[in-house]
Amino acid sequence: MYAIPLTLTLIKKQVLIQFILNNKDIVTDLQPGITLLDFIRYNQHLFGTKIGCREGDCGACTILTGEIKDGKLVYNSATSCLMPLANAHGKHIVTIEGINLDGLNAVQQAFADEGATQCGFCTPGFIVSLAGFCLGEQEPVHANAINSMNGNICRCTGYKSIERAAAVISNMMQEREGQDTIPFAIEHKIIPAYFLGIKERLGTLIDTRKGIPAAGKQERFLSGGTDLYVQLHDSIAQERLEFMFDNPSLKGIAKEGNTCILGASVTVSDIAGSGIFKKHFPGLDNYIKLVSSTQIRNMATIAGNFANASPIGDMTIFFLALDASIQLNNGNTDRTIKLCNFYKGYKQLDKAPGEFIEKILFDLPGPDDRFSFEKVCKRTHLDIASVNTAIYLRMHGDIIASAGLSAGGVGPIPLLLSGCSKFLAGKKVSWELVVQLSELAQDEISPIGDTRGSEAYKRLLLSQLIKAHFIKLFPALQLNGLVSG
Repeated sequence: MYAIPLTLTLIKKQVLIQFILNNKDIVTDLQPGITLLDFIRYNQHLFGTKIGCREGDCGACTILTGEIKDGKLVYNSATSCLMPLANAHGKHIVTIEGINLDGLNAVQQAFADEGATQCGFCTPGFIVSLAGFCLGEQEPVHANAINSMNGNICRCTGYKSIERAAAVISNMMQEREGQDTIPFAIEHKIIPAYFLGIKERLGTLIDTRKGIPAAGKQERFLSGGTDLYVQLHDSIAQERLEFMFDNPSLKGIAKEGNTCILGASVTVSDIAGSGIFKKHFPGLDNYIKLVSSTQIRNMATIAGNFANASPIGDMTIFFLALDASIQLNNGNTDRTIKLCNFYKGYKQLDKAPGEFIEKILFDLPGPDDRFSFEKVCKRTHLDIASVNTAIYLRMHGDIIASAGLSAGGVGPIPLLLSGCSKFLAGKKVSWELVVQLSELAQDEISPIGDTRGSEAYKRLLLSQLIKAHFIKLFPALQLNGLVSG
């Protein structure tokens, strides 16, 4: 049980946060580290946004965040239980109340018609997520409508009625045919008419973030918050925080020569939508689906995943295989180190107080190179890995010129298996090589038994996932009969 938080106390007035909440202009000097969920419920008394897990798992607290990007108003879903109030600054925050009409809106009507609600606790989150789908630019097909709700959990309906409601909405959206999303959504009674004025209103907000503590004075750097709020929900609001998520200097994905450079606050969703990543990682969509949910991917930053130092951080494992480097900055000078050297022990980093990750750099795979990411967890989606692993092979004809093999969940830190990586260099791919590699990997790992599996299970998982990498990347290994069913 969670008591009503006592953290909603006034702080010094140098921090003013301004945003639009539904159709209301908000200016507040409440602690910027309180969660947006608590502000919505206990300050604004909007109780349609529910408190469920407070860990970003259930989606009952889903809201939409609208912001101007490249001159266009863009909406994304987010779990407000993990979002600091400061990250709402300059945005349009939409709760279930913000999409209500005089009668049911089109999404609510579809849920009612298809019997897609029972106890109703989860329903606002589903409605908001599906409304977000209607405001997006993705192809308006049933699969994408369902994917928009992949971070929402219902314990009553069995989901089939919700899927039928999603089909009704996706069919409606297919009528848009190039029309701007917001006018179409208003015309079809998905959202209220006030949305037409939001872009102009956002453009008039004054940036007052100068009052937030500067680097070097903070107790903690905070970006997306998707991990820290799970760990430190009761205490983090009281800390002096440096908010990194909306820092424009930490955004963007660029290519210089063959080097890809990411700002530290690039999110998983940013990577999923990046033309650079799509070109160089043909299986990107399948990898991204294994990383949490749409709401969390919209919030979770790459640097945050690195700095939280979880031994099973999905994006950490992804970039370890690519031999990525990170640029650290202390506010005055910067230094660059290999990501694999960033981890000194469990939750111990090669990072001085006051340093933060500024950039991530890695060489992009060539057209003949191979990359694979695999993950096993108790649930297929929206779950923490038991074991995850990635492999990157630079190919010269049928010879592996160099390799990177990483693994998570098999040691106290996210691991680059350096011995295995060196072993592959100069070798020709064969099933015998894969078997040798799987055996060699056992000497580089030290898993422990926990709630996600025993030591023996994790060792077996890594062995099987290594084989899965090669079967996927070199189908001839199976097609030629070298691998039995």
